Amino acid sequence: MLLRGLWHLCDDRVIRPVIRGEVEAGDGSWVQVPFLVDTAADRTVFSADILAALRLPPLVASDRLCGVGGSAASVVVESQIQFVREDASPIRLRGQYAAFTELEALDMSVLGRDITNLFAVIVDRPRDFVGLLGQRHQYVIQEQ
Repeated sequence: MLLRGLWHLCDDRVIRPVIRGEVEAGDGSWVQVPFLVDTAADRTVFSADILAALRLPPLVASDRLCGVGGSAASVVVESQIQFVREDASPIRLRGQYAAFTELEALDMSVLGRDITNLFAVIVDRPRDFVGLLGQRHQYVIQEQ
């Protein structure tokens, strides 16, 4: 399985690795979400604007997440994240995900190791490739 990402030019003019996905909202619809591929993030976290769009009830009312910028208020919600494989079939991952409640806490939702540990993660800027590999896909590192 291959989930292709891209190098995305963000609002601050920095190019970052992103995987596009969708998250199931409280009404059963799907909200499009660009996820920053963060190999250092312990868990997947939704930004506050995505949390608002999802309209999901919090499972844990108040929690604080910490990162490089300090700590901020968050909640935990249950939903499923959907990605599209290279053959156009969906892959869905149901779970409990953290979400910031303050807009200034996070500009873009983050794909963390709770999900990326299920895949081989390739973030290769010189070759312009971002991808998650699983099952029948593999990679080889060789000297040229």
